Amino acid sequence: MIKLDILSDPICPWCYIGKTYLDRALAAHPDHPFTIEWHPFQLNPEMPEGGMERRAYLEAKFGGTQGALDAYRPIVERAEAEGMEIDFGAIQRTPNTLNAHRLIHWAGIEGRQTPVVSFLFEAYFKQGLDIGDKAVLIDIAKRAEMDSDLVQRLLDSDADVEDTRARDAHARQRGVTGVPCFIVHNQHVLPGAQPTELWEQVIDEVLNPGEQPVH
Repeated sequence: MIKLDILSDPICPWCYIGKTYLDRALAAHPDHPFTIEWHPFQLNPEMPEGGMERRAYLEAKFGGTQGALDAYRPIVERAEAEGMEIDFGAIQRTPNTLNAHRLIHWAGIEGRQTPVVSFLFEAYFKQGLDIGDKAVLIDIAKRAEMDSDLVQRLLDSDADVEDTRARDAHARQRGVTGVPCFIVHNQHVLPGAQPTELWEQVIDEVLNPGEQPVH
């Protein structure tokens, strides 16, 4: 098996799109060679613990509604072209994602990491839920068949808070400036939302080394 490390943030729309592309390639190649691990990278590491009201966040980040529309237009167009559902209008708060990243880490211990990442994206981009809310995170843990009582106790503690921040900082020190960022076999870095066709090519090359691609 080959390690595929993914740096991502569950409020990052390009991460959601990038995961969808990857998922389609993996579904088409059930014999794919990847062992996947998700790693923390916060788009807004200075976000207040309770998050921000969405309108205030857009005003601060993009200078208002029009700036936000201009920034999100290519995302919406890409999502629609790919048959994906993103409902920016449903989002009322932009959360601090530290606790979501802690949950993703704990999910990895239970072998439930990718389902939890999927549920976080769906909760935020389809349902507009506040994924900084501990109750929302506990519900996601339940859906992913994790030990939700343990997750609640961990969320109520400071378990892995500093470790999560340190892992985020380490990624930045290694030169990661944006997400998604995919690292194949700890050697090849693929930044951005890579199309399904590229992932299928990568899988084919790994499964059939030495063969020339068909043009």
